[in-house]
Amino acid sequence: MKSHDQIVKTLMRRPGVSAEVLRIEREEADLLDALLKARQEAGLSQADVAQRMGTHAPAIARLERSLATGKHSPSISTLRKYLHACGKQLQWHIS
Repeated sequence: MKSHDQIVKTLMRRPGVSAEVLRIEREEADLLDALLKARQEAGLSQADVAQRMGTHAPAIARLERSLATGKHSPSISTLRKYLHACGKQLQWHIS
């Protein structure tokens, strides 16, 4: 039986797979940049955002880190709450 890493290595050799992974990573990096910019523009710390969301600062740190590492995708509801805490609204632009 192949390990997870072996399966991933095999899949990354397929045409288009690595390009798609890179595209997703870029989108997540752009989303993280937008969230961090919203928090910075609002002059808020992670603890401030957490308090406004009714959670704890480590949860906000995990959210931001998860986008940086690509290991977790937050729900739309969580993104809305985060942005609302920063005085922003989530808007979708589809092209």
